[in-house]
Amino acid sequence: MKILLAQQNYHIGNFDANTEKILAAIATAKQQEADLVLFSELAITGYPPRDFLEFDDFVNQALAALDRIRLAADTIGVLVGCPTRNADPKGKNLFNSACLLYEQQIKGVVNKTLLPTYDIFDEYRYFEPAFQWQVLEFKGRKLAVTICEDIWNLGNDPLYRICPMDELMAQQPDIMMNLSASPFDYLHAAGRKDIVRRNVEKYGLPMIYCNAIGSQTEIVFDGGSVAVNRDGSVATELPYFEESLTMVEWLPDGRLNAAAAATTKLAGALPDMAELQPEMNIAQVHQALLLGIKDYFGKMGFGKAIVASSGGIDSAVTLALACEALGPQNVHALLLPSQFSTSHSVDDAVALSENLGNPYDTIAIRDVFDAYGSALRPVFKDLPFGLAEENLQSRIRGGMVMALANKFGYILLNTSNKSELATGYGTLYGDMAGGLGVLGDLYKLQVYALARYINRNGEVIPENIITKPPSAELRPGQKDSDSLPEYDLLDPVLYQYIERRMGPREIILMGYDAALVSRILRLVNNNEYKRNQFCPIIRVSPKAFGMGRRMPIVGKYLG
Repeated sequence: MKILLAQQNYHIGNFDANTEKILAAIATAKQQEADLVLFSELAITGYPPRDFLEFDDFVNQALAALDRIRLAADTIGVLVGCPTRNADPKGKNLFNSACLLYEQQIKGVVNKTLLPTYDIFDEYRYFEPAFQWQVLEFKGRKLAVTICEDIWNLGNDPLYRICPMDELMAQQPDIMMNLSASPFDYLHAAGRKDIVRRNVEKYGLPMIYCNAIGSQTEIVFDGGSVAVNRDGSVATELPYFEESLTMVEWLPDGRLNAAAAATTKLAGALPDMAELQPEMNIAQVHQALLLGIKDYFGKMGFGKAIVASSGGIDSAVTLALACEALGPQNVHALLLPSQFSTSHSVDDAVALSENLGNPYDTIAIRDVFDAYGSALRPVFKDLPFGLAEENLQSRIRGGMVMALANKFGYILLNTSNKSELATGYGTLYGDMAGGLGVLGDLYKLQVYALARYINRNGEVIPENIITKPPSAELRPGQKDSDSLPEYDLLDPVLYQYIERRMGPREIILMGYDAALVSRILRLVNNNEYKRNQFCPIIRVSPKAFGMGRRMPIVGKYLG
């Protein structure tokens, strides 16, 4: 039996485009004489559709698209993800389903059992879990079909009380097939391979796993679909961050693509990544950010970006990524020096744009700042220069860059990193402005690692930007270390608290200074109000700010 894996990039709610893409893959599968084509979870709607699922019209359009696809499934089988209605008045109104289409009929429907309600996932808000389990029969073979989370309930501390594959094994299936929408983070791709390996090992069956690719605002799906034999050897692994239509042959003896099967085996269990490793999978992080930018602009219909370019590391990396994702001609840099900006920072920002080949303008803000100062002087009285004046510069810059964005239809890319967002080291309505946070899920040490990766084939980001001490340049001689611990001390503590959810005692027992830990954790908790007003962030870590980390603003814990 020949099975085509369709690893595709869908657009949430764009039923015409999604359906055409699915139909094109079916046509390709027919040309290659495939028996079955396998798509990803909720392919018809795009994932995650979130509260669109509360609209009957949205669900009706999804089911109408399923009907179009059914007509194309005449001589070929199609396994595709789509929401379906729950006929039982009890429970939620919808299932998250995989539909087997063949001979222009719906031959079977499998509903997702394990509905993740953690981190970025909120599926139990919309879907009813499956309450019965049945293999799908196709051309004399028994298919154990599951959907994404259904295969993750393994280990000594399972999250759910039931495991769909345990139920299906009583029916003696011949193969496991999983339709997935499993998002990227810099640990998850390896973890995903490990979970496939563990399922194959536990059930003694080959598995074909089809994942989505593409970015949906903050969530990036990286693909990496895979077909694995019962002995753990990899028959086929699809590329990451790319669409792909790849054929797998399921031989009569149960093997998948026998000629390639013995070359690779999935790795064993993964170690717990207890420490922050800035270089960890930095090439994949780079790809994820490029896809995040590209799809945000493409799917929203935006044409051009603008970046406030300061000559610092964060704006430099953001600008370089934007130019690579969108083309340098579509990215405008705006330099906004004040009287506190050093000449080398301006020179560095100019050199960066010259290296990248993107257009740029320079608008000095001193006169504007002085005008504000003059207007505010009667109210500020004789109080000394301080935080208000520092933040005023940032807000002037925010106003300037947004003015150009409005005038010329640019989208402002925010340059704040995760270390800054965690500690509140940023100005609301100033440098925290933007339509998309490019670096908001990367700690400062990771930003430096990414800069070095961008320069892997030659200097794109000037070396001086990478090596000079970071500074907001809002007062004479200012450095980030005046307000924050050095990043090599700060970032590891943030990682333990945010990614690994360690409490202060646990972090201190790891060898970190107690006063330092207390200071950092208070900063994180006391600045939730700022992060709550921040733009969407491209997620690349196991625990990103935004949808995946929901904290009370007025909480007292460690505050």
